[in-house]
Amino acid sequence: MDSTTPFDPDRIETTHFIDEIIKEDLREGGRTAGKQVHTRFPPEPNGYLHIGHAKAIVIDFGTAERFSGLCNLRMDDTNPSKEDVEYVDSIREDIRWLGYDWGDRFYYASDYFPEMYELACQLIRKGLAYVCALTAEQMRETRGTLPTPATPSPWRDRPAAESLDLFARMKAGEFPDGALTLRARIDLASGNFNMRDPVLYRILRARHHRTGDQWCIYPMYDYAHPIEDALEGITHSLCSLEFEDHRPLYDWVIDNLDGLPSRPRQIEFARLGINYTVMSKRKLRLLVETGRVSGWDDPRMPTLCGLRRRGYTPASIRSFIERIGVSKVNSTVDFAFLEHCLREDLNQNARRIMGVLHPVKLVITNYPEGKSETFAVENNPEQPQDGTREVTFSRTLWIDADDFMEEPAKKYFRLFPGNEVRLKTAYIVRCTGCRRDANGNLLEVTAEYDPESRGGNAPDGRRIKGTIHWVDAQTAVEAEVRLYDNLFNVADPDAAERNFLDHLSPDSLVTLQGCKIEAAVAGMQVPAAFQFLRLGYFCLDKDSRPDRLIFNRSVSLKDSYRT
Repeated sequence: MDSTTPFDPDRIETTHFIDEIIKEDLREGGRTAGKQVHTRFPPEPNGYLHIGHAKAIVIDFGTAERFSGLCNLRMDDTNPSKEDVEYVDSIREDIRWLGYDWGDRFYYASDYFPEMYELACQLIRKGLAYVCALTAEQMRETRGTLPTPATPSPWRDRPAAESLDLFARMKAGEFPDGALTLRARIDLASGNFNMRDPVLYRILRARHHRTGDQWCIYPMYDYAHPIEDALEGITHSLCSLEFEDHRPLYDWVIDNLDGLPSRPRQIEFARLGINYTVMSKRKLRLLVETGRVSGWDDPRMPTLCGLRRRGYTPASIRSFIERIGVSKVNSTVDFAFLEHCLREDLNQNARRIMGVLHPVKLVITNYPEGKSETFAVENNPEQPQDGTREVTFSRTLWIDADDFMEEPAKKYFRLFPGNEVRLKTAYIVRCTGCRRDANGNLLEVTAEYDPESRGGNAPDGRRIKGTIHWVDAQTAVEAEVRLYDNLFNVADPDAAERNFLDHLSPDSLVTLQGCKIEAAVAGMQVPAAFQFLRLGYFCLDKDSRPDRLIFNRSVSLKDSYRT
């Protein structure tokens, strides 16, 4: 923020309720008046980011952008038993892919372990924390009910000096895992169970991916998070609605510690729910570890790396997040709307090519053998500046099996004996019949072309109702095509009465071999995206090689979304 120019919060266009709160805080007399807005995105590095995290990323980084502020990236690495540097690297990659950057403000919760320990000692000296020997099960048994206060721990009134000594010995590794905890001394009768003497530290012998075996006690998230925010000068701690009941504890930690450089404000927003998927890291990890999917980046997964591999673009995901809005009420969004946002983006930007997924030969019997010619085809009608490419045409072509019926259904305007169709950009042809093997399997379709209809225009102005795509058999590239659909066959696989693994869709992946693709795809690099004319949007898969092209269907051509 330019200190020479007073910042006027009212010039910011409000996009949701969080903006309104921040604007009020920035106005004269507000709690952050005169300060630069500073947010943070604090993922735990225990898995790959998914589309739900994308909402938090867009809110955290986007809010900072709108208010000319800053946003930190911080790894919440306080639980070493589940964390790994692999996840750290993937998180950084995903955020950059979405189009955001944290500059030099990349931190770890573990950066603050020494300060957190000293601040915990401060709470002990103030009589606001004590070392407790109750087990986790005993704490659950004594925490009470909503109308009944929790039973005090026998060690709740332990002298501060004794707790300080025990806490130091916990740090030194003198006690086994689970033997002791450090608990806050707050309010056993609180209607909010998070305030009934919550655990601040536990003993956990697990090698940390950064600090190794230096620590054997680790802070709980509810204690660590507000301290991290305060030490980094965060003004607004934006988090999902599940942390609303944790806000009193967040504020209690901030209010009762001396020497913190700032007092952040926590604001909660509704999490993102999407039907036909799950977004619990535990469940996603189970899908990976049990081999139900090929990995975290399986294109059926809601992970950002999975969506990226399927052909989703940063622009489509950001558009989706921005258009669903930010509220305080949890809701579920139709997965088809996410597909709609991708389709809008690819319609504008994806190159068009012709591909045949279920190939059958079309032999043009009156076209000279050995002859070949080229046609100029536009690369993208939405982007004229992208120009054209040349496609070859010869006597034998590949067409899709669905584009021929020997006995046509009503209102079927594609190839059948006696009917004329337009071969996209090339010629008008009249179907003359087909050839089948002894078992009745279709081997080829035959047709005759109108030499005067070059470009697909009838010279006498006759009306041609059907237009089909095709690929020249002489130059076609063979490929594998993977058709992806919803991973689950029920809208709410998370429903309490269900085992989500029982509702995996057997049709979530269909693999087609021997597909014929226009020669223009040769030499294209991942993540090249295309619209296969009349079929949908596809992208090259990362496993593709020059001698083995693999395409993933990103999304079908038409919306199934209903307003």
